[in-house]
Amino acid sequence: MHLFPAAPSDLPAVADMVNSAYRGDSSRQGWTTEADYLGGQRTDAQTLAHDLAANPEAILLTLRDEAAGPLLGCAWLEPATDDAWYLGMLTVRPDLQDRKLGRTMLDAAENHAKELGAIRITMTVVQIRDTLIAWYERRGYVSTGETRPFPYGDQRFGEPMRDDLNFIVLEKAI
Repeated sequence: MHLFPAAPSDLPAVADMVNSAYRGDSSRQGWTTEADYLGGQRTDAQTLAHDLAANPEAILLTLRDEAAGPLLGCAWLEPATDDAWYLGMLTVRPDLQDRKLGRTMLDAAENHAKELGAIRITMTVVQIRDTLIAWYERRGYVSTGETRPFPYGDQRFGEPMRDDLNFIVLEKAI
């Protein structure tokens, strides 16, 4: 497995993979779909480029079997506090989610953050994603008890099909 920071030329492929894993019919190939309660796109190459430029310490990690091989997964990391890094957009191609690449990507992201000085990882997950929350809990994440509002009206987060969405905050010591 090869883990690299995304190059600008990777951003269209990353956006395509993230959208296919979370939204629309293609996302139903895997178990991480949000298609039943969020429509629209999850991200695009321009948004990723903007977010990376706006957060110069952020890293978008990519996972491949071979250095020049196809994209298999990605994860977003950025400093949240002096000792915690935020992990977001952990994604594996929906047709490969049975290869345990999510675990590989999560471990790699945690190790990368630890190398950069993190002692904790935080993340947000839509509260109705029970299966995903349980998956993170099996990997040592715990709910902090904090919730954050879902950004209704911000198309960058999709088109909600429900009016009861919010995020819970999960955290893990690394």
